[in-house]
Amino acid sequence: MLLVAPDGTIENIVHELEAGEDIEYFPGMLSPGFINCHCHLDLSHLKGIIPPGTGLVDFVQQVIKQRDAFSSDQKNKAMAKALEEMMLEGIVAVGDICTGSISINIKKDSPIKWRNFIEVSGFVDAVADKRISAAVEILNIYLKELSNHPSAISPHAPYSVATSLMKRINEMTKGDIITIHNQESAEEDKFFFNKSGDFLQLYKNLGIDISHFDAPGKSALQSWLSFFNQQQQIISVHNTFTTANDIEYTKIKRSEGVNVYHCICIAANIYIEKRLPPIDMLIKNGAQLVLGTDSLASNEHLSILEEMKCISKNFPITTETLLQWATSNGARALGMGKELGSFLKGMKPGVLLLKDADENNITNASVKRLL
Repeated sequence: MLLVAPDGTIENIVHELEAGEDIEYFPGMLSPGFINCHCHLDLSHLKGIIPPGTGLVDFVQQVIKQRDAFSSDQKNKAMAKALEEMMLEGIVAVGDICTGSISINIKKDSPIKWRNFIEVSGFVDAVADKRISAAVEILNIYLKELSNHPSAISPHAPYSVATSLMKRINEMTKGDIITIHNQESAEEDKFFFNKSGDFLQLYKNLGIDISHFDAPGKSALQSWLSFFNQQQQIISVHNTFTTANDIEYTKIKRSEGVNVYHCICIAANIYIEKRLPPIDMLIKNGAQLVLGTDSLASNEHLSILEEMKCISKNFPITTETLLQWATSNGARALGMGKELGSFLKGMKPGVLLLKDADENNITNASVKRLL
């Protein structure tokens, strides 16, 4: 029996005979609240706008083209609706990518806990100072207006952040939790191995001169991760084309004080690239896994339960393991493991009821938020 105080604090787990008289019984499994380690709340207005299956390069161009073609009112309404969906789906904490300050007001009164990642991009060294200054300005707004929700600057992706910019981000994020989009497309590795692939056309379409770039001759992950040496905890997102050699490299970096979690957003991978992430390889090689939804631009929902169902349909993974990724692992990745993610005494993780789930199958489950 789970004993919970009126304010949601876990008091204990005891045998039924020790629970007293005030007992409620629920058919199903109890779970701590879900953790969404990767979301773009401020892209919620793009739901259904970008067609699926176009590939990452075209998807990125569409986001750039479409994201500002909406009013602030339209964006705010879409974010409010997305927030309501996450609440109903039992999500208690979110790692959110922020390209501006538009989501601040909606987060102020939200019961969800947020870790805000202020995204920086710029693949030309000449713009590094300007991009960092702009990001710091946004970061300071978050630190002032959302002081109870931690925030830090983060690089967008290896293909969009210049060497000098990556070095600057490393210097200013000592001991921070940050995030980065990683190996979402095979084209990323082509670009970093030998400066080939579809990203060349992306830079051309965006008018970006990449004559300065010399391919390092190694994977995208090993290229960007080599810049970080300031005891950061990094959530690497997507990892659709990550290899066993890449995971071994993250273990080397962990021994140097840089800890990497790998975030799976399986529905977005299918939506954009029609590709499954290599979950079996990641498990085999000891990757630390957490779950995310990505944005409504690349997903039909913001539901961690639906992400778990999608994984379960494609990989033989137990419900226990999926719930670990969705709760305790996610809480630790976002630096919230002392309050969220498990039913330890003194924590306030939220309490969810999962119906129609068993130890080997979660595909028919539904979720109800109890606390």
